[in-house]
Amino acid sequence: MKLALEEAHLAAQENEVPVGAVLVYQDQVIARNHNRMVQRKNQLCHAELLTLNEALSVHPEKWLLDTTLYVTLEPCVMCGGALVLARVKRVVIATPDLKAGGCGSVIDVVRAPELNHRLEVKFGLLQEESSTLVKGFFQKLRR
Repeated sequence: MKLALEEAHLAAQENEVPVGAVLVYQDQVIARNHNRMVQRKNQLCHAELLTLNEALSVHPEKWLLDTTLYVTLEPCVMCGGALVLARVKRVVIATPDLKAGGCGSVIDVVRAPELNHRLEVKFGLLQEESSTLVKGFFQKLRR
């Protein structure tokens, strides 16, 4: 999660919403990224999607089975859906997103029984640091 937090800090320095993500397979980081929506003028450039895309280019299988995504802010429904489709095993989330979370806070797409794959979800790892970063970013933006 510390690496994901480093990515989130990079996003903040680039005036992006400070979200970072790191994907781990067999105890190795295979991809990491942060939000790039503003700089790429593309709402699909969430940290999670960029990380998944990078991982799929290096992962030996077509599915991301047995991988864990560490992310500083709860993935939205779009990103949660992508995690399901990529068949990520587990997502570890620093802080919940009470406005747009897709992993249980608002909607729980990653554990929906109707879908063919469900993820393990864990909240709270480095929550205070991540929450402080996001809140500080938006406070600065409002000023």
